[in-house]
Amino acid sequence: MKANCWHGTRDVRVEQVPDPGILNTGDAIVKVTSTAICGSDLHLYNGFVPGMEQGDIMGHEFMGEVMEVGPGVRRLKGGYRVVVPFPIACGRCFFCEQKLFSVCENSNPNAHLAEKMWGHAAAGIFGYSHLTGGYAGGQAEYVRVPFADFGPLVVPPQLPDEQVLFLSDILPTGYSAAEACDIKPGATVAVWGCGPVGQFAMQSAFLLGAERVIGIDHYPERLAMARDVSGAETLDFDQVDIIDALRQMTGGRGPDACIDAVGM
Repeated sequence: MKANCWHGTRDVRVEQVPDPGILNTGDAIVKVTSTAICGSDLHLYNGFVPGMEQGDIMGHEFMGEVMEVGPGVRRLKGGYRVVVPFPIACGRCFFCEQKLFSVCENSNPNAHLAEKMWGHAAAGIFGYSHLTGGYAGGQAEYVRVPFADFGPLVVPPQLPDEQVLFLSDILPTGYSAAEACDIKPGATVAVWGCGPVGQFAMQSAFLLGAERVIGIDHYPERLAMARDVSGAETLDFDQVDIIDALRQMTGGRGPDACIDAVGM
């Protein structure tokens, strides 16, 4: 199959690599129909994340068709369309039972390396260095998906890929930021960063009851999308003092909640 492979800082190549196979009874093989580039992939591309090795397959936002399942898989069958969350989670450990899937205790065989680097262990992640397990990613024609009975979400046939692909990572990231704000009806929420995560955070804030959302950035095209697509008021930090502007817009109170969606 063809896959997008990392070979060093700012060196990625589409190459022919072996097809994945079933390794564990709970695995599934997914034929990728849509995949995306995450902003965090730029950290790998620019060499900011240790633990990458030459030939590693990138990508953690993908969906596709189930082609094969291991003998232990009960929930999925060949032919199912699924969107696959980027953290690999077993669904049974202490943290998974608390719905803290990003720190699953069973999916990252290199958890000790992540703990040494970041101060805490992390779950396995598709295509995101050997600190998170060294799993082959979704910028490929096929992917092996571990713990397939738990993670993948079955997609109804009437929904096209474009409507559900972002459930793999970017939409839940923005939504969880808004959810963490404990937004009350009528609240004003300020979002720093009007990139893709910021756009989803703004729309999620409205969904959760915010009356006003203020997007902050300096890229004209992103500010325009925040206004025209996400329905936010906007501030350009190159043009105004943000603290003063927020106070003026909120009668001196300031926002009820703030979201940092700028990234690393």
